[in-house]
Formats: sequence, structure tokens, C-alpha cells
Amino acid sequence: MTRKSIHLIGIGGVGMAGLAVLLKARGHEVSGCDLHASPRTAWLEAQGVRVLVGHDPAHLAGVDEVVVTPAVSKDEPELVSFRGPVRYRGEVLAELVNGAPDAIAVCGSHGKTTTATWIAKLLRALGEDVSWCIGGETGAFPVAGAAGKPKSEVEVEQRREPVLVVEADESDGTLALYKAKTLVVNKCEYDHPDHFKTEADYFACYEAAKRQAGEVIESESLDWTMFDCSDCSIVRLRELLDELPSHNRKNARAAVEVALRRGHGLADIAAALPLIVSELPDRRFQRVAEGVYTDYAHHPTEMKCAVGMARAKCRGKLRVLFQPHRYSRTKALLKGFPAAFAEADEVVLCPTYAAFERPIEGGDIADLYRECRECFNTETQRHRDLYLARSCEEAWEHARNSMKEGDLTLLLGAGDIINLVPMVQSDLSASPCLRVKNKRKIWIGAGSNTWKSDLNLAVEYVRTEGPANAPGSSLGIPWMAGIPGTIGGWIKMNAGAFGHSISEVIEAVKVDGRWIPASACGFSYRHSDISGEIQDVILKPLRPEGDAKDFFARRKKFPAGTFGSFFKNPPGDFAGRLLEEAGAKALRVGGAYVWEEHANVIVRGADATPSDVLALARLMRNRVFFRFGVRLEPEVQGVCFDFSGRQSAKSML
Repeated sequence: MTRKSIHLIGIGGVGMAGLAVLLKARGHEVSGCDLHASPRTAWLEAQGVRVLVGHDPAHLAGVDEVVVTPAVSKDEPELVSFRGPVRYRGEVLAELVNGAPDAIAVCGSHGKTTTATWIAKLLRALGEDVSWCIGGETGAFPVAGAAGKPKSEVEVEQRREPVLVVEADESDGTLALYKAKTLVVNKCEYDHPDHFKTEADYFACYEAAKRQAGEVIESESLDWTMFDCSDCSIVRLRELLDELPSHNRKNARAAVEVALRRGHGLADIAAALPLIVSELPDRRFQRVAEGVYTDYAHHPTEMKCAVGMARAKCRGKLRVLFQPHRYSRTKALLKGFPAAFAEADEVVLCPTYAAFERPIEGGDIADLYRECRECFNTETQRHRDLYLARSCEEAWEHARNSMKEGDLTLLLGAGDIINLVPMVQSDLSASPCLRVKNKRKIWIGAGSNTWKSDLNLAVEYVRTEGPANAPGSSLGIPWMAGIPGTIGGWIKMNAGAFGHSISEVIEAVKVDGRWIPASACGFSYRHSDISGEIQDVILKPLRPEGDAKDFFARRKKFPAGTFGSFFKNPPGDFAGRLLEEAGAKALRVGGAYVWEEHANVIVRGADATPSDVLALARLMRNRVFFRFGVRLEPEVQGVCFDFSGRQSAKSML
């Protein structure tokens, strides 16, 4: 073997970290970098791997080869600067497997991490030397490990070559490169549409790996007759397996089959397995706090299993907070998601986690919300509460404020929803009376142009008092005739019509007891920088001229239950025109729909919820973006979502 200096960009990822350990164990000089330090990068350093924080071309001095994942942008300067060979993680791991005389690769759409972990731990418990590289951690069992070196020449002669156990990922197609001695294949269902454009492409990848394997173990087709003997240890093993959820029963059965084919006795396996299956890898239905679990599931089949496990433990209300993973998967598997929530009482959907994808039409969280909304109240699915959150943090705030004795909250998804765990643990470590935070006050007038979430948030809407709470029409400005709202509301959003804005006639505004000149209010199109309670206003001495009746007659008569115009006009164009040409008038979500008379108006029907309105607004905005490349901004107060779904605490409210 030629010793190389290998640098891994994105080494803190679970798959890259495992590969780094295997490469080092094979004698290579291994280094890597990641944007942030983490417990995993600290663990790598403890294994003797040099880890650098941040990306810098200087990291590559003296490096022979670079390894990346698809998550690393091809435009990354550190990567672009390298003139040597660049390879993907998947092909390097496949090469290590193919070069090993005894390798077990576990693949499949579901259960790869659990099955691979249980195989590695079981073989170790049965006395074998095992090296492994797996996409998950289990307590003290890290993502990767190498068998210890023999201590004497006698051990060298007596020792079998260590078995290499890996989780073989199909997501980038590199599974087709594997030539494993043993290939374990779990249940396969179409996934990763970002790479596999058709189901045929997806399954062809598996068929290639099967053809090249020494032997293939299909977990879905394994029988259970060997457990029917009367030996007491075997009976106890069968009882243990019967207690596992069906998907984990199959994962355990696959691990048993591997051990049997390697010559281990069933009685020995039965003695070792109970401890092995008592612990799942991290994020596989992992308890993170009292009444809160997290699960990595992001495919509908996996999600249904996780929700079912939660239902079995829940004594009260089962609340699921779900963050879809990638726009392409959300779009491709859209019809399958609603059934995954069948056993939940409440579902809170969070913005799609992009990974390295750009948004695509049909893959937004609003598309999933609409699909669930249509399915949840049908004859085939019992009614359940459905909400749309503007961020994962907002979804957790709702769950925290709503939790009661016996309730269970499940954080579901493979994205950054896992980052909620420290917040969850901090919030729930406090006494119940302190869990609901001090409420954030939002000052409103009539509230006719303010969207209010239906989530249980620590928000208090406070009606303003005094002159600013009077109807805006009392100002007598002709071109504002017929515009609803209060004086304070008009000023806060710099309301206007017919090419004019209220800031044109303002001299000063009283905010929280202090008079501010109009020049310091930060007025711009449908916006001001004013924060706090608007209490009064001084208008300029010269009032605008015109006939209010004429302006009123020219205005469309909005139906009841609207906010007026929902989106601001983009520079040089009209939101209504863009929405109409993009086909927004055909859109409806639950009880909210676009007014047939004007594409920039949302009507709240009798059964409309605030989440319906938010989802519909996202769909409208997406229609315009994907048709014209224009990102419409809400005119309605309180919406303020950004296109990626990521929110700052300020923009959320």
C-alpha cells in the first residue's frame, strides 16, 4: 500500500469522520477541515486525526489527495485551488471494502445504520476482530473503529483478518461500486430523487451491488423457523425479538443471519444479542428529555415506524414536529407523507431542510402542508390538528407551551431540527411553571392587516390606545379612502394607494412617549423602522387635495375576511399582475383561497386557519419566484417568511 497524505473537506460529517478513521488505520496521513468545531471533530483529534476549523486553500500544502461529499460546493475555494485528485467519500469507502478480504456492507432504504451497528457489535461480542464505518453513533460505540493490532507473532499467525463492517450509502450512486464479500440488503423503496431521476435508476444501483457481491442476504426474505426449537435460550431470544417493533425485528434478524453464516452457534448468538439490541443508534427514537424523543426518519415508511413507536409510549397527546429533508424528496414522495402521521394527534410542519439543494417548485413545506390538509379530514384518515411553523424553533415553542402530563413530542427529520435538542433540554429542566417564557408584546390597532399564528406562542397582542388607535380614515387623506386599519397601523407599515404613501403627509410620530421626526422613521415602500407603540401623529400643515369619493369609487371592494393586498409591489411592477400571470388565482389551501377578482388578495373562508393562510401565501410567492425569479415580500404584518425557510428571531415576528 502506498502511504498518502489525504485531506477530507467536511470531516465533521458522520460519514466523513468514519472514513477518516479507517484511512488512518490503513497507514495514511489524514487531515481534514470543517466549518465548525464539534464533539465529533474533538473525537477525531483524539484518534490522531488533524482537524482544522474553516476552509482555506492553505490546508492543502503537501496533500496528495482530497476527499469530499456532495454537500461540498464545487465552487468552494479550498477545493477549486487543489490540483491533485479529488474523490467522493462514497467511492473511497467502496474501494476500502473492495480491497478488504472480509467485508460486510449493509445497504437498503431503511435501517442501514441500525443493522450495521448491530452486526458489528454482535460479531465483536462473539469474539471477532471488527473494523467498522457506520453513519451513526450508539452510546459509547462511535461512528468508526479499527481492530486492534496483534501483540505478538503468535497472534499474527492465529488471527483471522479483521472483518470490515460498513453502512453502504446509495444516495450518490456509489453503492454500484461495491464488491463486498457479504452484502446485506434491507427493504428498498425509491428515494434520493436528487440523484436518481427514475425508480428504475434507483433499483439498478442495488442490482449492480448484488451482482458483484460474494453473497447476498435479503433481510425481507429471511425466515424464522430456526427460532422454533425448545431450547430455553432460543425461546428467550424469540420472545425478545417479538417485543421489538417490526422494522427492528428484521434488522436484528439480519444481524443474526450474518453471525450464523460466519459459523457462530445460535445459542451463543442468543446469549449475546439481548444486550446488542437494547440500544439503538443516536437519533433512532432517542429519548432526549422527559416526554420528548427524536428520530432521524425522513422517508414516509421510516416516519410511520417512528410515529408508531411514539404512539406506543404516549399516554396523552402525540405531537409530531416534522422537518422534511430536501426539496427533491418532498416533491417526489409528497403523496406518501400524510399516511406516515396516521397515529399522531397533532402535526407541526417546519420549513424544508435544503441540505445542498436549491428550492424547486413543488418541494416547499407549503406543498406538503396542502397535501396533509387535504388528506387529514377524509374518510381514510381520522382528523388531526395540523399547523405550519415558520421555523423549527417556533414549532418547539408551541410544543413546549402546549405539553401536558402524559403527552409525547417527537422531533422528526434528518435536517437541523436536531439542533433543538439543547433548547429542549434547557427548557424542560426548568420547573413547569417557568417553562412558558415571558410573552413578547406586539402592538396592534384594529389588527386588520396583521397575521397571527395559530401556534401556541409566547406572544401577546396589545391594542394601542389614544389617537393612534383611531380609524385611519379620520385623517381625511383622499387617496386613502376605503383603506381599513388604524392611524398607527397606517404609519407602521407606511400604507398607501394610487402611487402615494402615508409618509408623504407625516411631520412627526409619537412612539413610546417620544416624538420622532418623519425623517428619522426609516420610511420606505410599505415599511418603517419604527418599533414600539405608536401613540400619536402630527401631520404636515398642507393636506393633499383630491376627491375622496372619486378614489373610493375606483377602489375594488374587497370581500370580508381579507387582509387587503397581501404582497408588496416589487420595484417597477405590480404583485397582482405577477401573481395572476403565475396562475395564483387557482390556489387554495384548506379554507383559504385567492380572490377571483384580484390575485394579490387572500380570502379567509369559514374554516380557514392561520396556517392555511401562511401556506397559501408561500405557494403564491413560490409561483411568482419560479415563473419570474421575483421574490415577493409580504405587505401583511407578521408573516415575514424568507424563501429558504430560515428565520431570525426578529423576522419571525
